[in-house]
Amino acid sequence: MLAGEVLDRIPMEPGVYLFKDAKGTVVYVGKAKNLRTRVRQYFREGGDERFFVAAGFLGRAVTDVETIVVTSSKEALLLENHLIKKHQPKFNVKLRDDKQYLVLRLLDPATDSQQKREQFPRVEVVRNIRDDKANYFGPYHSATSARETLRTLNRHFQLRTCTDHVLESRGRPCLQYQIKRCSGPCALDVTPEMYAEQVEDVKMFLGGKNAELVQRLRGRMVTRSTNEDYETAAVLRDSLAAVERTLAKQHIVQDDFVDQDVWGIFREADAVEVVVLFIRAGKLVGRRAFSQKDQELPDTNVIAEYLQQYYATGTFIPDEVMVGVELEDSEPLAEWLGTARGKRVKIVEPRRGVRAKLVELADRNAAASASSRRGKNADAEELLAKVAKRLDLPRSPRRIECFDIAHIQGTDTVAAMVTFVDGVAARGLYRKFKVRESGNDDFAAMYEVLTRRFRRPAEDRDVDPAWAFPDLLVIDGGKGQLAMAVAALTDLGVKLGGGLEVIGLAKERELEAGSAPDRIYRRNVKDSIPLRPNSPELYVLARIRDEAHRFANTFHQARRAKGTLRSELDGITGIGETRRQKLLKHFGSVRAVRLATVGELAKAPGMNRKAADAIIAYFVERAEVETVDTAEAEYPNAATITGEISAGQAMVAETETDPDADALTVASPESEDDANVEGRAGDVDVDAEIDAV
Repeated sequence: MLAGEVLDRIPMEPGVYLFKDAKGTVVYVGKAKNLRTRVRQYFREGGDERFFVAAGFLGRAVTDVETIVVTSSKEALLLENHLIKKHQPKFNVKLRDDKQYLVLRLLDPATDSQQKREQFPRVEVVRNIRDDKANYFGPYHSATSARETLRTLNRHFQLRTCTDHVLESRGRPCLQYQIKRCSGPCALDVTPEMYAEQVEDVKMFLGGKNAELVQRLRGRMVTRSTNEDYETAAVLRDSLAAVERTLAKQHIVQDDFVDQDVWGIFREADAVEVVVLFIRAGKLVGRRAFSQKDQELPDTNVIAEYLQQYYATGTFIPDEVMVGVELEDSEPLAEWLGTARGKRVKIVEPRRGVRAKLVELADRNAAASASSRRGKNADAEELLAKVAKRLDLPRSPRRIECFDIAHIQGTDTVAAMVTFVDGVAARGLYRKFKVRESGNDDFAAMYEVLTRRFRRPAEDRDVDPAWAFPDLLVIDGGKGQLAMAVAALTDLGVKLGGGLEVIGLAKERELEAGSAPDRIYRRNVKDSIPLRPNSPELYVLARIRDEAHRFANTFHQARRAKGTLRSELDGITGIGETRRQKLLKHFGSVRAVRLATVGELAKAPGMNRKAADAIIAYFVERAEVETVDTAEAEYPNAATITGEISAGQAMVAETETDPDADALTVASPESEDDANVEGRAGDVDVDAEIDAV
């Protein structure tokens, strides 16, 4: 509890206050026009009616207060939002789903430019809205809806889909042109003016101006048909039909054709569900839901804090933001939104009319979302309870891990670890392993991987949730694999039973007398447990096993592909993956790298003189095994290369003997530990250009 003299020292100016507990942890962040008056209300009987304040929860937790004075309410709002995201206080709203939403980005064509990428822009799916004078459309509530819209555009409006690099370098049209989904500006004589018409059509389609677009397309179709350009007229006819079909599917929810976000809220005790409806040009196009438990702030504060955190992520800001509660700081919040958008934004609190009905609709959506979420949680708890009963576990296994090994005749052996929490895949906790010494021995591979996974110290488990111990460990295999897993855990001193249990899950197999169903093997139990088809235990465990199998196979295929396809540059000391990709991007091909001078190589991105010398030396050595005529024809710089290499070697020798000389940057190869470190799920090796050896 704060002492009176501490409260007396708080300034009477606008700013932000941070309540801290005995450990110095920030438990609540707020803003006020008068800091002293606002903070006093928390510690005066009847000063604040919020339950977590009135009941004394906050007062008992707070032992110190820190204040930051600002010059305006807008600055206080921005600072409060930043500090909430930084400290994640216990009593503040937390925007759990803070990812930025998908939008479509389209540049206006620059017909007077000499750059193809500026003359022939393309539609891209992005998450960040930048101040780059591009046109942004959305947001889309899911990746599926965004990409479905993109497919419709590609099918009927024929804008290019290739990257800028491909556009500049391609010599003939690709398959998209052959199937009439691209006009082929990469290789054909497409005028920028004609392409600009297509871009304008796409902008009108995405902007919801479908009625105007229909008239525009119909007029151009008639003109082309009159001029006997029937092929172009047929393309316009198909585009027109697509727009009319889309127009028939959309439902007008109000006559004001402005972009709006409508916020609704549903509360049960301290559980809050917040929903935002996306209305674009008068049409309801999607929604997003957020939930939070243990939240005792009043609805006004909940909506205000969600608004701040949601729009601070860089997502699309509409013309109007509608809420069903009266916000205390609506003016500075609207001013902040307008500054971020670059255009005036209204915060509306409707009490009657169409807008009030939209807020009611958002509230009903929030209630439905909360009901659906409760149903999913209850179903998951019930399923896990049945698994615990079937396996004779002391409690429901909330966290389940599954391991699987993948290889082909002992080559490129890998392992995968997948994690499910409350019956749902937690992809951020997936891990993959490169098995070091197993050959064709699955048992040895399983022993190695489990040893590496469970030998991590307790401090690692506290820092990275991926290494926390599971309630149930599932091994894809029968008695042999289970015995090896138990041996690995026992050798590490991991105590089994109570908090951690391990089982083997064997797949269904065909026998002469019929098929044997999926079955579970338990340690210290002779007989297996057969799983009935469609049983809840099989549903939960088979999903986890199949996901581990998929993840392991995907990693194994990627590693095998990387081993069979290599670039010629991979054999050069000091040229790692990053440098190789930068060289190929800069020069365009391995041949161009081979023909470059040492000076050109040294000036390339990510390169230095020593690495350039290594490349020249490598290709000169390769050239020496060829005939003199071939070497002179293929390596026109060979005469100067030898002298430059000697100079480079002399510089290296001078650097080694002179401690005051400038150090040379040397790219060291990956260490053995780095080569075998566990990777996160979703890591993909992408080669800009690969030459098969």
